[in-house]
Amino acid sequence: MTTLATETQASPLDQANALAQTLEDMLEQEFAHLKVQNLDAFEASQASKNELLHQLAQLAGIHGPESADALGPEWDGFKEQMAHCRDMHRRNEVLIVRKIDAIRGALQSMQVQDPASSVEIYDRLGKVSRGRRGAMGRGYAEA
Repeated sequence: MTTLATETQASPLDQANALAQTLEDMLEQEFAHLKVQNLDAFEASQASKNELLHQLAQLAGIHGPESADALGPEWDGFKEQMAHCRDMHRRNEVLIVRKIDAIRGALQSMQVQDPASSVEIYDRLGKVSRGRRGAMGRGYAEA
């Protein structure tokens, strides 16, 4: 005799498909956070995303690439959805790398190498400093 709890309980495949959809939604939200540079929200989602990935691996019984290949044909839809999630993760990674490169470029442009340069930068107190002045250079306050 089966109980109502076992009749209504979803199969591991159904559970995995539902979690894969949650992961897909989470990756889309992550991309939105990255686009607007909401790094706090992005960071806050990382722990729950890692927990979700752990649950997916347990449900599917995946411990490496070879165990993913050993899943039966009924798991093909799940594997396709996970491949899509992998692509979304890579898209997010590309965006992060581009943002980091842009920040590095901005930082490099602020590092004045030429002592005769007239590039204005701000010091820690928010005051304008005219690059790395030598003994001959004078700032606005000294003029």
